[in-house]
Amino acid sequence: MNTLKFWLGAMLLRTSDKSPGTSFMGLFPSFCEGGAKASVIDNTNCCTSFSEAATLLHVFQELCELILPTVCRLIPVWTRILLRGAVGRAVFLGRASRLRVHEPPPAAARDCRRRRAQLPQPRRRFRRRSAASPEDGPAVKRMAVTLEQAQRVGYTFLKALLRFAFMVANNLVAIPSYVLYLIVLQPLRVLDSESFWYIEGVLFKWLLAMVASWGWWAGYTVVEWGDDVKAVSEDEAVVLVNHQATGDVCTLMMCLQDKGTVVRQMMWLMDHIFKYTNFGIVSLIHGDFFIRQGKAHRDQQLVLLKEHLEKYYRSRNRKWIVLFPEGGFLRKRRETSQAFAKKNNLPFLQHVTLPRLGATQVILKTLVAPQENGTPAGGDAVIKESKSKGLQWVIDATIAYPKGEPIDIQTWILGYRQPTVTHVHYRIFPIKDVPAEPEALSQWLYQRFIEKEDLLTHFYETGAFPPLQGQTKAVSREMTLSNLWLVGIQSLAFLSGGMWYCILQYFYHCLF
Repeated sequence: MNTLKFWLGAMLLRTSDKSPGTSFMGLFPSFCEGGAKASVIDNTNCCTSFSEAATLLHVFQELCELILPTVCRLIPVWTRILLRGAVGRAVFLGRASRLRVHEPPPAAARDCRRRRAQLPQPRRRFRRRSAASPEDGPAVKRMAVTLEQAQRVGYTFLKALLRFAFMVANNLVAIPSYVLYLIVLQPLRVLDSESFWYIEGVLFKWLLAMVASWGWWAGYTVVEWGDDVKAVSEDEAVVLVNHQATGDVCTLMMCLQDKGTVVRQMMWLMDHIFKYTNFGIVSLIHGDFFIRQGKAHRDQQLVLLKEHLEKYYRSRNRKWIVLFPEGGFLRKRRETSQAFAKKNNLPFLQHVTLPRLGATQVILKTLVAPQENGTPAGGDAVIKESKSKGLQWVIDATIAYPKGEPIDIQTWILGYRQPTVTHVHYRIFPIKDVPAEPEALSQWLYQRFIEKEDLLTHFYETGAFPPLQGQTKAVSREMTLSNLWLVGIQSLAFLSGGMWYCILQYFYHCLF
C-alpha cells in the first residue's frame, strides 16, 4: 500500500507541476495543513513551491489511508456477489439445457430430506389436471383468442403501414400533377377563363375522389337520409354541416361524388390550419377560403370573406358553398356552447353546439339576389352576371356516426377501424324562407341546430333518422362508388406523376 501511495503521489505531483490551474489544492483548498491558508488559493500560483507540493502529497496520502482500506474490505464482498451471480446463471443455464451438475448434499441435508419425505403430505388445494382433461377447454380457448387477437393486431398494423405508404405515394404524384397541369394551362386561362376553370374543376373532382377512395376501400361507407339533394345540384346553395371531427370533410367528399357536376363547382370554408396540409395548395388554387378562428380575427376575417366571395365565387362559376357554422369540433366547443346557452337561456345541446352567425350572414348578404328572401339586400348583393339567380337553397346536412364515435383523418387514411357506416341526413330550405335580419337569422340558425340535436338523439337511440314531415317511414339511400372508376383515376394519377417526372428530368438534364 505504501508503494501504491508513493506512485500515486508522485503522479499527482507531476500533474500539479505541469498544470497548476487544475491541481488538487485548487479544487480542495481546505486540506492544506501547517501554515497553508485554506480560505482563498490562487489557481494560477498554486503548487509552485516544494513545500506546497509536499503538503499536497501528505494530504493525498491521508486520503489513501482512509479510502484504500475500505475498498480492500469491499473487494471480497464484491467478489462473492459476482461469483454467486455467475454460479446462479450457470445453474439456470444448466437447468435450461437439462444438464444439471451439482455436488451431492451433505449428510445433514440428506437426513432432513428423508424425514420430511416420511411426514404425511398436505392435501393440495389445486389438483394437477391431465392434458386430456375437459376442464382445460376454457384455458385453451383463452389462449386461442389471445393468438387470434395478436394476429388481428399484426394484420391491422401491416395494413395501416401499407395504406400510409400508398397515401404518401398518392399525394406525391397527384398533387404535383394537378399543379403542373394548371401551370401549363395558364395561356388558356387568359384566352378562355371559363374553359380553364372547367378543366380545373374536373381535376379537383378527381382529387376528391382519391380521398374518397381511401375510406371506401377501408369499408367506410355512407347512407343518406332525408331530402334528395341531387334535385338542386345545378342551383346555387349553401350547405350547413355539423362538425365533429376531421373525417367530416372526407365524408362529404365521398357523398358529393354522385351529385353530378356540383362537386367540381364547390367552394369550401375551412379552418386556416388546413392551408398548411398537403391539400392546402389545391384548395388555394381552387379558390376555397381559410377562415381564422378567434375574437381577435373575427371582424377582419368576415371582411376578407366578403371580398373573397365577390372576387372568386361567380367568376369561377361556383354553385355550392360548404360551411361549418359551429366554428370548431364538437369536443372542443361543447362546454363553451353549453355555458353560453345557460347564460342566454337557450336550449342545452349535447350532440351539436350553437352556431355562429358571422360567416352565414356574410354569405347570404353577398350571394343572395335582391328581394329573394323578402328583404332588399342592398348593393352588396348585386348580381354581376345576369344569368346567375343567386343562392336558391339552404341545405342542412347532419352527419351521424355509429355510437357517436366520429372518424378522424388518421382513421380514414390508415383504416385501422372496423368497417363503419356513416349516416348523413339532408333537409332543403328555400332561400326565401331564410330571414335576412341578423336577429331573426340568428334565431333561425339556432332552431336548425336544435332540430339537429333532436335528429342525432333519435339516431343514437334507434340507429336511424326519423321520417320527414308528411312521411310515415324514413327512407335511406346507400351511396355507392364504382371501384373501376376509382382505380382508373388512381392509375391516371400515377401515370401523370411518372410523365411529369420524366419531363422535368429531361429539362433538368438539358439545362444543367
